[in-house]
Amino acid sequence: MVRSYSKRRLSPYSGQVQVVEAGSVRAMTMDGELWEVQLRLPPGEEQKRESELRGIPLRRRYNIIGTIAKDGRQRLGLPPVARTAEIYRQLEELADCLARISLPLPAHDRYEYWLLDERDESPLALIFACTQADQMALYPNSPEWSALPAARMAVSATVEEQKSCAPPVNYRVERLVNERAGWNPRACWFQRSPSETTRFPPLLLTEDWDNEADHRLCQRYLQRQAPRLLMLHGLGHDDRLRMERAARDNALEVQRFYPVYPKVADEKLMTAIRVEARLRST
Repeated sequence: MVRSYSKRRLSPYSGQVQVVEAGSVRAMTMDGELWEVQLRLPPGEEQKRESELRGIPLRRRYNIIGTIAKDGRQRLGLPPVARTAEIYRQLEELADCLARISLPLPAHDRYEYWLLDERDESPLALIFACTQADQMALYPNSPEWSALPAARMAVSATVEEQKSCAPPVNYRVERLVNERAGWNPRACWFQRSPSETTRFPPLLLTEDWDNEADHRLCQRYLQRQAPRLLMLHGLGHDDRLRMERAARDNALEVQRFYPVYPKVADEKLMTAIRVEARLRST
């Protein structure tokens, strides 16, 4: 049986990954253009012993075995131990599903691990999320939030920051968040639907800062992350609209991730951004 869903890639958050599973094989993509195909290997004796000692479920181990492109082209290489009729059947089932799948896939990672604010223990920043309850035990108890590295997502520095050789915005926001969590940080698991945003920051990071400079710094990080945040399910219209406006400065990223955006708030604006991206790419 084929199972298909999407989940947030954490930690740190880098987007909504699309996942299709067929038995022991699965395919994953961030943009629908190229699917990375992985094979789940049976657990070794060392893994089994560790699982028994720690009293946690066995962690699934996957090896990358190739890719399947949007046009159906495949580059796959199975290890000898996996060259069985059953695995070949699962690969055919997987490829057939990818050929007719419609993106984006529904979000299933409703179990969320949030860093808490030291002052009132409200959700401060999302650390991790998973699709099944038994996966919660697999995540290490590390109440610390990470920003997307500057090497993967550079935030433009101001003239003053360039003159003073200030650290990248990414790491300054990371420090702010973890300082707000306090010297003895706490994190907590929650189970919620994507549309339940009353208690939870819709952009996965609090925007409520007492200091105006801290608020502006956080906004610069979130605005640069806008093309990836638009992949989120359950964003309210106003939040989606302001992220679409913020994403205009990164049209090429919008064009890449557009196939997996669950909604569009301003169709005219989105069309203009994509036209600009096509002009830049040529």
